[in-house]
Amino acid sequence: MAFIDTVAYEDSKGQLRREYDSALRRSGYIASVLRIQSLNPDTLRASMGIYTAVMHQKSSLSRMERELIATVVSAHNECFY
Repeated sequence: MAFIDTVAYEDSKGQLRREYDSALRRSGYIASVLRIQSLNPDTLRASMGIYTAVMHQKSSLSRMERELIATVVSAHNECFY
């Protein structure tokens, strides 16, 4: 398994701390997919912007349908979160 340096919550500050706090409010924890982007908070912010646009904005698919697609793709890719 690969090892990727990350910034722990306790060591985060500025934009990264805001992204971590947002994740904690949203789901109660900081997912690995967010932590691996912690060395570049601007990338993390952009990634969360894409996620928000895809999952929360108006779409012909319901939120449940979008979550189901994300879950099936993740399971197929053996990427469990």
